[in-house]
Amino acid sequence: MRSEFLFWGIATAALVANGVVNSADFKPAVKVPPAVWSWTGGYFGGHVGGGYGRTSFSNPYGPSIYGDVVDTPLFLAGGQIGYNWQRDRWVFGLELNASGVISDGANTCLAASGIVVSANCNAGPDVFVTGTGRLGYTFGPQGHTLAYLRAGVAWQHNRGDIANGNEFYSETYPSGWAPQNATHFDYNRIGGLIGAGVEHALTPAWSVNIGYDYLRFGGPSVATPPTLQYPPFATVPASVTNMSSGYHIGKVALNYHFDAAPGAARWSDTPLYPIEPTFGAPEIPFTTGWSLESGTRLWLSRGKFQWENGPPDRLVSRLTYHKLDGISGELFERLDSPWGIFLKGNIGLGRFSSGIMNDEDWGLGNSMAYTNTRSGQANGRFMYYTVDAGYDFLRGSTYKIGGFAGWTYYGQKSDSIGCVTIASLPCLAPDDKRTMGSQDTNWNAVRIGLNAETMLLDRWRLSADVAYLPWTDFQGRDNHLLRDFTTFIDHRGSGGHGVQIEGILSYFITSNFSVGVGGRYWAMWSPRDSEQFATQAEQARSHPVTSGPFPAGFHMERWGTFLQASYKFH
Repeated sequence: MRSEFLFWGIATAALVANGVVNSADFKPAVKVPPAVWSWTGGYFGGHVGGGYGRTSFSNPYGPSIYGDVVDTPLFLAGGQIGYNWQRDRWVFGLELNASGVISDGANTCLAASGIVVSANCNAGPDVFVTGTGRLGYTFGPQGHTLAYLRAGVAWQHNRGDIANGNEFYSETYPSGWAPQNATHFDYNRIGGLIGAGVEHALTPAWSVNIGYDYLRFGGPSVATPPTLQYPPFATVPASVTNMSSGYHIGKVALNYHFDAAPGAARWSDTPLYPIEPTFGAPEIPFTTGWSLESGTRLWLSRGKFQWENGPPDRLVSRLTYHKLDGISGELFERLDSPWGIFLKGNIGLGRFSSGIMNDEDWGLGNSMAYTNTRSGQANGRFMYYTVDAGYDFLRGSTYKIGGFAGWTYYGQKSDSIGCVTIASLPCLAPDDKRTMGSQDTNWNAVRIGLNAETMLLDRWRLSADVAYLPWTDFQGRDNHLLRDFTTFIDHRGSGGHGVQIEGILSYFITSNFSVGVGGRYWAMWSPRDSEQFATQAEQARSHPVTSGPFPAGFHMERWGTFLQASYKFH
């Protein structure tokens, strides 16, 4: 009996199951739409960037005749974490960002007159932390491109020194006329940030962000050291200077969206938003095989070079070449292989015929507290190149992101024309335009960096290049032509750092030919005690400024915008 019940039970279940299956065959299939990818969700990632800042020092002794602003080039790297909410095409987000910073900058400060020993101020941040909100709008048929504005609070740790210039130190007075005085500052400060950028989704989980931030900080009141006045001889008591700082920073960030499933069900090429026709222009994909992009650029730039000698706590002399406005022509190449390995580089030649050179000395001849003369610049020319080899660790039909290592060179020459007195030292007549001297500078450096390129919409390409220079080498010659005897000083300084960044937005007129506009900032510096030098003219060894040997440091900057055109061979 049990076997019969078991048999009929199994048979009944089979018939019911068969009926269900058969009935399902006759019902229309219900299609569940795949989840649509959006910017909503959390993310974290890393970034690298660079730029420059300016730190201002107020002068407690009266209006300054020169200086009080320290330019600070910087390189930074760090990480970020955030969350986005998307509604239609609008995206709102919150982000916390932390960066370690390598920076260096120095300039004359507290120069109220030629009879008071002024100071050398140096300042530079080593940490930034920011908390921001951002508002963005998505572009493209799938909304994979996000343009945004952001604002929020920023925190920095900044440190530096205010050290008096040479207080009449010489062979006659080896200890100077007074103990050398200096103050050190080390502080934290909260400020504000505004920024803008573009973030592009590469895959459901990965996006690349190229952005610009401006950070602004009020500063604390910092004690200044007591200094000397002469003539008449007097001690100027210690006082207080107020500081403020601002920084312009470009960054490339790579983000991982941990709320986005990597499956294709959430990632579709089907348009989610209606778009206007683009005249039938097809999408321009990156090739998966060999490709060569070759082009030319016109770079409109401004440069600066600074040479200082004397111990960091007792500056003796400084030459500052600034407002060196130039124009250069440039060729560039990039070769990509099927395996993600790439080679890239550029070479350029330029000229400038304007600029200013300030020649400063402290404690000159035991009779002048501070001297400053100004000369014009003429016959200026510069030459540069970079060469890199790298590997694209992320690569797709519309993007590539890779790391690279390479080499860079920058060389510059110019003549100093005429001489105008700023403080103390008699100079040439205003209409005397003789050549006072010349400067020849040459920099070599190792580059380590990140390169990112991504297609926006169908024909727009956004690319960025950030390089940190972990080692720099400087060689140069400073010629003085109007002394009773011509002197020249050969310089050599190595072991410094630097940063080189650029961003480019280009448009493909055809699938091969593109035009674009970009911006670039380069800076290199050596340690302040990177060289011990003395003049090469034996007769000048009795001169209190050039007798030496003195430690020396060197700094250069060049920045500007460029136009480019290129052709891509597939």
